[in-house]
Amino acid sequence: MTFSREERLEMIRRGFSRRNFARMATLLTAATLPFYNEPALAQLSNIGRIDPDAVKINANENPLGPCPDAAQAIHNVVQKGGRYLYEETFSFAQTLAEQEGVKSDYVMPFAGSSDPLHRVVMAFTSPEKSFVVADPGYEAGARAAQFVGAKVVNVPLAKDHSHDVKAMAVADKNAGVIYVCNPNNPTGTLTSRSDIEWVLANKPAGSVLLLDEAYLHFSTAPAGTDLVAKDKDVIVLRTFSKLYGMAGLRAGAAIGRPDLLAKIRNYGAGALPVTGMVGALASLKSKTVVPERRKILADTRSDVFSFLEKNKFSYVPGVSNCFMLDTKRPANEFVQAMAKEKVYVGRVWPSWPNHSRITVGTPEEMAKFKKAALKVLNA
Repeated sequence: MTFSREERLEMIRRGFSRRNFARMATLLTAATLPFYNEPALAQLSNIGRIDPDAVKINANENPLGPCPDAAQAIHNVVQKGGRYLYEETFSFAQTLAEQEGVKSDYVMPFAGSSDPLHRVVMAFTSPEKSFVVADPGYEAGARAAQFVGAKVVNVPLAKDHSHDVKAMAVADKNAGVIYVCNPNNPTGTLTSRSDIEWVLANKPAGSVLLLDEAYLHFSTAPAGTDLVAKDKDVIVLRTFSKLYGMAGLRAGAAIGRPDLLAKIRNYGAGALPVTGMVGALASLKSKTVVPERRKILADTRSDVFSFLEKNKFSYVPGVSNCFMLDTKRPANEFVQAMAKEKVYVGRVWPSWPNHSRITVGTPEEMAKFKKAALKVLNA
């Protein structure tokens, strides 16, 4: 990839040197990189071949898969897969815009939400514009910022495990992006709407708030897309990988003002997978998938929390499909011990070395988790 004269001037203005251009061009054109995008992060949870009866609750996947309407739409379109079918992408974007109360040009579809996350990092951070993120938090944006030479500013979560927005707002006066994942990954905890509005009103001038709502539908928290409709300096990310069960099918979107989306448009190109687009569209049109799955997940999560409390195991109660379990010892030891019981749990964050992220799976999977946890944690 080559940059236009205008793009080069803009990058120089943001603090990139001419030596950075080749590295950036490589980043944008290579299919694989030593770079932590969503599939690469999932590979941190790659456990290779496992027994058919093993429990895999380590990657925040939804074992329910696509809803029936989405599965049928995907099945119906497969024989048309020889065509790009751009109209399916347009239909998806239009429907999402209508449901979120924004104009159609405020929605940019993607294959998942990691692609736009990385584009925002590339468009709004630089050697002079930092990336501010909660700690522990989802690592992809920070890895992208490091790759392009931007400073990463880690801000510990508040005592209630929400984003410490007041600390984030003053963490760096030259911040380019303030990243809020709500509910947070890995803790599954919420940051209040008032805090989100506060950081948006008090962030450094010229920065953008990147509001990642990958796990929003598991909670009853309000969406942030009305802030987009008010033309605030915010980009909202959505994915169909979580509640909608389409992690392997890839569908998502960035929602923001057209001028903000224009800055990320040229960092990639190509048609989107039509299976993901029709599956996402069918999911949006379903009136039952969100409330039904939210209840299924909440019931299972509540049962697991009751088990943990009954056995006096410490944990951080999340509102999404994951939570952090206090292992009372180096969590990597717990992860390895659980694997011997054929229960594969989530990775460990350096800032919380005695916690393991646990994905909420099916009731049957969590029954096996509880049996193994009793054995391992009481050993």
